[in-house]
Amino acid sequence: LTLHTFTSNYNGTVENWMIYWLDNVAKKQIKRTTYYSYLRLTKNHILSILGDQKICDLTKNDLQDFVDLLEMKGLSSGTIRNIFNIIKKGLDSAVNKNYLESNPCSGIVLPQYRRKKVQALTLAQQKKLEVLAFQEQGCSPIILALYSGMRIGEISGLKWTDINFEENLIQVKRTVSRILNEEGITYKTKVDMDKPKTWDSERIIPLAENLKKYLLERRRKQDSEYVVSCKGRFAEPRVINYRFQKIVSNLDIGNIHFHVLRHTFATRCLENGADIASLSRLMGHQSTRMTLDIYTDSLLEKRQEVIQTLDQRLA
Repeated sequence: LTLHTFTSNYNGTVENWMIYWLDNVAKKQIKRTTYYSYLRLTKNHILSILGDQKICDLTKNDLQDFVDLLEMKGLSSGTIRNIFNIIKKGLDSAVNKNYLESNPCSGIVLPQYRRKKVQALTLAQQKKLEVLAFQEQGCSPIILALYSGMRIGEISGLKWTDINFEENLIQVKRTVSRILNEEGITYKTKVDMDKPKTWDSERIIPLAENLKKYLLERRRKQDSEYVVSCKGRFAEPRVINYRFQKIVSNLDIGNIHFHVLRHTFATRCLENGADIASLSRLMGHQSTRMTLDIYTDSLLEKRQEVIQTLDQRLA
């Protein structure tokens, strides 16, 4: 892409500006994985619709039509908000550099956020899955997810040195993900290992006694520095998910994705009386509000139990 020499009367297109902003401004301010996520969403959604328009000609109506079109395409409200946030930040930067007088994103009506109901395994489904997971050679990422609540990328990057068997602690220090190649032009991806997604994601998780015994037993049988390995090195999330889907296909528990195991861990914690602050730290959430938003349905059952207890006292 040809980049212009920008002046106060910049006359470039949305594509020119957004690519310039991503590579020269945003890239210096955000994590590498976030940058590639921004780049992917920009190329797939923003440039395909608005790319040829000059940024100086963009109007609120253009941006509202853009958002409405994304909704008509069936994108979730969360995805639409993420896409809109990218173009808003890009145009904010153009305003800061005096390339735009004002940001046309101001006042745009976004689709109402629709919270998805969290899917978690029942205790019976979990036990079925564990039976097959314990039969896996090496350390099972399924068992790790169910009893630590770690994300798939965090499990992929977990090293034996991250586990303190004397203090019974697991340190989450890194995560593995797939990102676009550096040139960002093709849709080819590469595996990337980096620090966890947020500061809160770098956390310490207490190691339960039964999980400790399981891990010690598996460690004796492998020589990789990574807890979940593939051919001597870490098993990337795509490999972990492939193995997971093969196991799930042998069970009558529906079509589930690996992240359900993390939700299952959180649900079991709540069922056993965990408080929100402690669960939030275990999950690596940025705030207790995030935990409440995600697991409000699970908490509803707890609130019903409290009301029933009070009701019995009134009887």
